[in-house]
Amino acid sequence: MRTILPSWTSYALVTTFIFLLSSCSKEEHNTPHPDQGVVSVSVDYPQGTEEDDYTVEVDGQPLDEGDNASEPLAPGEHTVLVHNTPGGFTVTDGIACVERVDRAITDLINPLPETLYSGTKTVTVVADDTLHLDLSVAQRTRDLRLELTVTEGDPEHIAAITGTLSGVAGAYDLRSETLHGEAVSTAPMFTRNGDKVSADLRLLGIMGDRQTLTLVITFTDGLTQTVESDLTEVLADFNGDMGQTFTVTGSLRTPTEAGLGGCTITDWTNGGGGSGSAT
Repeated sequence: MRTILPSWTSYALVTTFIFLLSSCSKEEHNTPHPDQGVVSVSVDYPQGTEEDDYTVEVDGQPLDEGDNASEPLAPGEHTVLVHNTPGGFTVTDGIACVERVDRAITDLINPLPETLYSGTKTVTVVADDTLHLDLSVAQRTRDLRLELTVTEGDPEHIAAITGTLSGVAGAYDLRSETLHGEAVSTAPMFTRNGDKVSADLRLLGIMGDRQTLTLVITFTDGLTQTVESDLTEVLADFNGDMGQTFTVTGSLRTPTEAGLGGCTITDWTNGGGGSGSAT
């Protein structure tokens, strides 16, 4: 004997089958963009700096201010960069350049810009997922202190000292984390306190085959003398621990009588790092 189901029973069975079939075929996603992924960046900012001073970029595109997550990205490798733009610098297309002190002198840069920080990392983005990245930044500039002690002649006869230091870096590639471009020069500002003549600089590093310091010393009688010093060997280790002040000292000998003799600088010494910083 054949059993014939009522029509309402057949309808219920068909509906149940369709529901089960659709449930089995439905894909569950972790994000609203299943074919793409997102990078969420958390930055460890240095003490004494503010989050608002920094730019976070993914593949060269800055994230919205106050937002630490990227737009949806295609799966694969992407580059995350974070940096500040301190006073005395311009940043364009991942290159941080120290500003020139005079546009007519293209290779003479600001001797004491503010401190540059940056960090970068290449990450792999997975579709339908959020990558949480903790990124720290490193100091990219180093303080240099030049200090001369007047060991011969009367320091009170020194009215002014101007100087130029050649063989320094003027730009930094934030993405490759390397010095960029050609060697340039800077003009440190010297002051005298008693028998000490000093200048503070903040540099990205040294570049080129030679670092030369040229001083022009003006005396109270109006006479001037120029003295040149090769600091290549003394500054050889400058591109090291950027967080430590690099101190260089020397002995300045000036004429004992007006108009007699010349100026010399001897005993150049790398005093190593210190805890102080240029201001």
